[in-house]
Amino acid sequence: MDFLEMKDIAVEYDSNGKKLLSLRDISFSVKSNQFVSIIGPSGCGKSTIIKILLGLLKPSLGSVNFSGKPLGFATPKISVVFQNAALFPWLDVLKNVEIALEPLTKDENYIKETSEKFIKIVGIDGFEEAYPRELSGGMKQRVSIARALVTGPDMLLLDEPFAALDVFSAQALREELLDLWESPTIPPDTILMVTHNVDEAVQMSDKIVVLSSRPATVLGEINIDLPRPRNTRSEEFYSVVDSVVKLMSSV
Repeated sequence: MDFLEMKDIAVEYDSNGKKLLSLRDISFSVKSNQFVSIIGPSGCGKSTIIKILLGLLKPSLGSVNFSGKPLGFATPKISVVFQNAALFPWLDVLKNVEIALEPLTKDENYIKETSEKFIKIVGIDGFEEAYPRELSGGMKQRVSIARALVTGPDMLLLDEPFAALDVFSAQALREELLDLWESPTIPPDTILMVTHNVDEAVQMSDKIVVLSSRPATVLGEINIDLPRPRNTRSEEFYSVVDSVVKLMSSV
């Protein structure tokens, strides 16, 4: 059974009295323990899919099933990391992570201990009392990842999570996030990422869903069976990158 299934999704907006179609007949699935990327040109509607999965937007047509049930409202079983870390500037690192657990439990000891655990897992222990303004871009994104993982989600959504980082910070975070995903003791088991970076998608994914320009449709899917960790300079890697680029350029 597919862990996540989006079937015949369409999203239509009203814009100055006109109908604007963002997504058209979007269908794809994600299996449990799979890392799937959605790739397409900027503005094609990738982030609209994230909004649907977060329960922030209801599609005009189509259905979404998550863990065998229709997905309607927001669920703590799905967490997200955005391009912007979206931290509360008036809260320190620990409080920024704890805030994700506060709606779920009143056990203050559990909230603190679990938050400290994930702060350590993402490599920013020692900065619990620091404020966002005192952190680098990469460190802010680590806080955002810790906050997304602390609830123990079944699925993690990544919305261009490395786009705002420098090359070295982005690559380090990609590798560390893959290590977390492959760990059997750390959630989540399943990741869905949207990106326009082809190399990034090929490095991280088991499958890539390629979208057209707006209104977005699925041009095709590419399964990737390269061994991990992936050699991003190998001929095999560039062969997959080339196949993705060709599919993106097919219309």
